[in-house]
Amino acid sequence: MTAPGPVGREPSQRDIRRWRQYLADERAEAAVYRDLANRRAGEERQILLALAEAEGRHEDHWRQLLGSDVGSPRRGALRTRFLGLLARRFGSVFVLALAQRAESRSPYDADADATNAMAADETVHEEVVRGLAARGRKRLSGTFRAAVFGVNDGLVSNLALVLGIGATGVPAATILFTGIAGLLAGALSMGAGEYVSVRSQRELLEASTPAAPAKSVLSHLDLAANELTLVYRARGMSEDEAETYARGVLATAYAATGPISAVTNAAVEPDEHEAIGTGTGAALSSFCFFASGALLPVLPYLFGLTGYPAMILATVLVGVALLATGAVVGLLSGGPPLKRALRQLVIGLGAAAVTYLLGWVFGASIG
Repeated sequence: MTAPGPVGREPSQRDIRRWRQYLADERAEAAVYRDLANRRAGEERQILLALAEAEGRHEDHWRQLLGSDVGSPRRGALRTRFLGLLARRFGSVFVLALAQRAESRSPYDADADATNAMAADETVHEEVVRGLAARGRKRLSGTFRAAVFGVNDGLVSNLALVLGIGATGVPAATILFTGIAGLLAGALSMGAGEYVSVRSQRELLEASTPAAPAKSVLSHLDLAANELTLVYRARGMSEDEAETYARGVLATAYAATGPISAVTNAAVEPDEHEAIGTGTGAALSSFCFFASGALLPVLPYLFGLTGYPAMILATVLVGVALLATGAVVGLLSGGPPLKRALRQLVIGLGAAAVTYLLGWVFGASIG
């Protein structure tokens, strides 16, 4: 027999169906977190398993309400099952970003049959998953940033070039070779620029990293003078904070059997270099992804199309690619994928339309 609802009323068939769906969704979400945990290690694995355990508590709540009406196991929502499939196959930051969005859509705030603790749990889960996704975004941000911007620059710039030249009325062969030249010039420029940019960032970080010899002097510093305070004041701490922190570091150094390296760890992010990526990796990513994006607008001409059919097909191909890259950026940023995709499409095709109009005006004036 079904237990009375939290508000003391007998549940209706509609209530039972809703509770059964909640139960199925909680089971599916717990499975997603367990699958993600199986592809992680250390602290991230423990956090994901704790999330799965919390979803299990929610599952127990709905099972208790349903009582004997729990019925046979139902399938979770389609999006949750799709998320589980991705978690089992990939377990990447994309899955965490999708899980973050799923947690943000919890209906428990507006459902009287869910406890306040459950609603609070879902809100906290969103922030936990956001934090895990942020770790993943930071790890891939250097190379991924180069890839995304490379693809978009290639798509938009070469489509604009092809449409602008095509609007002047020149032969299809001229448009094809112009597009290929734009592909090579843009890819080389992007690769070189990205290499210089990333190398400069890494050199700035290296210049800000404490020198290795600082590791060996801690146990020899004068505890009374405590000049280590100056190090932490130079890194942005107030005088009182720096003095308190430095005395703690020195006390640890004197108590230890040998010098420690805490002086090199304060105010330094351990994975900043990883977040930026390598110059070579970023350059290769920029080159390859710009080239892949810039290739799409010239494909119709490579296969022999000419005139308006070639330009229309090139625009459609680039439009689909812009929608895809915009959706990916939306997923990774935790924002709505459709909105990001449409924004990317409007901006890209808008730039190409302006170039087409300028080419048409220029061709008309010359003709």
